[in-house]
Amino acid sequence: MPDLKGKLEKIVEYFKSEIAGLRTGRATPALVDDLEVDYYGSKTPLKAIASISAPEPRQLVVQPWDKNAVQAIEKAIQTSSLGLNPVVDRDSIRLTIPALTEERRKEMVKLLGRYTEDARIHIRKDREDALRGIEHREKAKEISEDQKFRERDEVQKNVDEINKKIEGIAGAKEKEIITV
Repeated sequence: MPDLKGKLEKIVEYFKSEIAGLRTGRATPALVDDLEVDYYGSKTPLKAIASISAPEPRQLVVQPWDKNAVQAIEKAIQTSSLGLNPVVDRDSIRLTIPALTEERRKEMVKLLGRYTEDARIHIRKDREDALRGIEHREKAKEISEDQKFRERDEVQKNVDEINKKIEGIAGAKEKEIITV
């Protein structure tokens, strides 16, 4: 069971990282953290070559550690699917996050739903693997029938707990997206 718990926790962490990049009405460094920048010929995540801060609720400031990377970062932001227009301010780049339209908010909620369903699918796969393992161990006479049922209940309890956690995270993110 400990390996199942670890797998389920990894699913939650991955889910959190996936939805962190979803745009809400607020500026958050997670929006551009993993943006790929062509930095001296190799694709590098933005967070590896610059500091990203949110001095205001609707603004991000990207300050590259290497001043020669400003143009590459600007180009990466312009060509991304974020729809942001970077403003170069000497050694830094300012990004103003426009308010989301109602239509865009609905798209974001749908995308959040897709990420949530993907997480649920992974959870179900891990549950099925654990249950198969329990069945196999019972057939091999490693555990008793009573132990099999206790372990199955434990697996289901862990799965229910993780599903509740995923739902809570998704609910909070949806509220964040919808809030104007």
